[in-house]
Amino acid sequence: MGTLLEVKNLKFVTEDGIEILKGVNLDVKKGEIHVLLGPNGAGKSTLANVVAGASGYENPTEGEVVFDGIVLNGKPIYERARLGLTIAFQEPARFEGITVEEYLKLSARNNPDADIEACLKKVGLEPCDYLHRFVDDSLSGGERKRVELASIMCMKPKLAVLDEIDSGIDFVSIDEIGNLFKTMRDEGTTLLVITHRENIAKIADRASLICDGKIVETGDPSKIIEKFEKECLTCTVQNPELLKELKFNK
Repeated sequence: MGTLLEVKNLKFVTEDGIEILKGVNLDVKKGEIHVLLGPNGAGKSTLANVVAGASGYENPTEGEVVFDGIVLNGKPIYERARLGLTIAFQEPARFEGITVEEYLKLSARNNPDADIEACLKKVGLEPCDYLHRFVDDSLSGGERKRVELASIMCMKPKLAVLDEIDSGIDFVSIDEIGNLFKTMRDEGTTLLVITHRENIAKIADRASLICDGKIVETGDPSKIIEKFEKECLTCTVQNPELLKELKFNK
């Protein structure tokens, strides 16, 4: 498998001078599920925003984002979408006055083979119950995330960046979400799944561990999970609440 996404020595400093990404190097291969695992505050969502070109993140402080051979630095999110890169943000989108059916049809406009009802069923939503619903606060957070996953399946992008997509979503089991990700991969979409939950990394073909703005290690998911559990979950720098607990129990 060739490389689809390559992140080279990526640094990102906020306007306040806070260095969040400190030289990230990451590659995602075509046709894989790649999980980026790390504790809260490690820089995961910032990396997702820089890769996707979210507003304010189009230009990293240093380094490059290369997608399918094209340098993305400076390109806004809609240009990256045209190239086949899309993102599902941690907080799903809301739209006033647009139904689920209309939203999915918009997502599928460049994919003539898309079956919006089949995509809804794959994410566990019955079309007859949801096509007429509006993509707004009348849907729960979990329902909106499922609709967003269905929209990505309708788009069939080359790469989907899923930022904490499992958070707040009522999947019955890790097998259910794993099967969904594998279906997306098998239908032609490479996945970069960003999470702080080690059980999600079990789904991956490969995984990377991020800590304090840097990629610590990339490789077999089981080894990455082991390192995360041994070093990250017990790290008082990344888990200040743990430090409070340790002090309290002295």
